[in-house]
Amino acid sequence: MIVAAVVAAIVAPMPAAAQERRPVKRTHTAPGIAVDTVGVAAADSTFQALTDSVTEALKPPSPYDFWEETEVKFNPDPTRAVWMSALFPGLGQVYNRRYWKLPLIVGGYLGLGYAVSWNNGMLSDYTKAYRDIMDNDPSTNSYMNFFPPTTNESDLDRQWLTNLLQSRKNYFRRNRDLCIICMVGVYFLAMVDAYVDASLSHFDITPDLSMDVTPAVMYDRGNTLPSVGLAWTLTF
Repeated sequence: MIVAAVVAAIVAPMPAAAQERRPVKRTHTAPGIAVDTVGVAAADSTFQALTDSVTEALKPPSPYDFWEETEVKFNPDPTRAVWMSALFPGLGQVYNRRYWKLPLIVGGYLGLGYAVSWNNGMLSDYTKAYRDIMDNDPSTNSYMNFFPPTTNESDLDRQWLTNLLQSRKNYFRRNRDLCIICMVGVYFLAMVDAYVDASLSHFDITPDLSMDVTPAVMYDRGNTLPSVGLAWTLTF
């Protein structure tokens, strides 16, 4: 009985798990030596994966790995924008990143500055000419510089010339003063624009806008009967 059981165990087929663990193919690399190619390939792939993981772990980190691509929203400070614009006109617009406004402000200042200089020069010339014609000194006749060299002073109407020089003097003084006032206005306008622009950057503009128009009954203290109208509601 014992011998029959041993023979039956030897002759019986191997289990499925044992068959799967059995080498599939053997090759002879040398006489008398058999190599399991499947097992060697699996071992090589496992060793290569382990080597790659160790190499990746030992690699020094790059500074670019710590950078995060995040969208930074610019949030200007209105007070700082005003002070920067007060320090130099147009600097507040640069701080608010409204670069297209800088040429307008600088161009306005340059134009007004040139107008002030030109009107002030003309005012100086006419003031001197008016002073010369009023002092009754024949040696001081700078007013003749406004006429061609062939013009004789005796041919001119002195009263007419006096009135003309006075009106021109007042004209250029008024223009110079207006240009100075405009320069001051541009200075304060740049400050106000910088403040408003920085403040509106905090304003939440949403595309979800809705408008609702509905009938409504309105009561007036002066009338005993109510009035019927429309109520307009804007939601943003």
